[in-house]
Amino acid sequence: MSNKNNFSVSISVYKNDSPEHFKEAMLSILNQTLTPNEIILVVDGPIPIETKEIIDLLVYENEILRVIELDVNLGHGNARRIGLENCTNNIVALMDSDDISVNNRFEIQYKFLLNNLNVNVIGGQIEEFEGDVNNIVSKRVVPETDVEIKEYLKYRCPLNQMTVMFRKDKVLESGGYLDWFCNEDYYLWIRMYLKNNIFHNLKQTLVKVRVNIKMFERRGGWLYFKSEYGIQKLMKINGIISFWQFYINVLIRFVVQVVLPNKVRRILFLKILRN
Repeated sequence: MSNKNNFSVSISVYKNDSPEHFKEAMLSILNQTLTPNEIILVVDGPIPIETKEIIDLLVYENEILRVIELDVNLGHGNARRIGLENCTNNIVALMDSDDISVNNRFEIQYKFLLNNLNVNVIGGQIEEFEGDVNNIVSKRVVPETDVEIKEYLKYRCPLNQMTVMFRKDKVLESGGYLDWFCNEDYYLWIRMYLKNNIFHNLKQTLVKVRVNIKMFERRGGWLYFKSEYGIQKLMKINGIISFWQFYINVLIRFVVQVVLPNKVRRILFLKILRN
């Protein structure tokens, strides 16, 4: 591994995560051109023995890895909150338990934040793959500049959460991570927007994201629509969007998340809502 620097990586794992995919995600954190001096792993409730064995070996081999075990599953938003609260550095990178960071991701982001002290959140692009990491099926392109990001936020989540590195103090000033079904990140960006934080997305792909049919199932149904409706209502109440934009956003989400079957939703995401 390369020289360590003063930033943390926060990641969580739970019982339904594939042990092998989790191991690949962890190795992509450890085998970077610039490594953190701290990795906070939140174990969100009981996990399979295979995952436990992987964690035990990683802890034995890597002194920078600190594990926080929760007795019960609290959900992604709460796991993010607990992970962030336990990071000792102010600069923190997020990672998901089944994705793969490109090997210079942290070096690019860390140097950017050191050289751009006005920027509080830095993200990037993702490539989505099925099965083999080289089988890229889509790419989620998000806008780069702060002005573009804040305009995009009025319609869709403007950052790819698994690519993000941010300043912990600025996140906490906005209330930190709070539980919001499948939208804890969007909820956070809105609150940071209201606090006039500066965002930026790099044009480079920073993370390879694993997708499958279950992902598109999670993007639909009444619970997901209710969560998205709440996000839109929050933006309307705070004057981020108008009544008519709220109405249009909710109508589109109702059609995509409730009316469309999973197979059609998958095609829509891969062919239209991705680039």
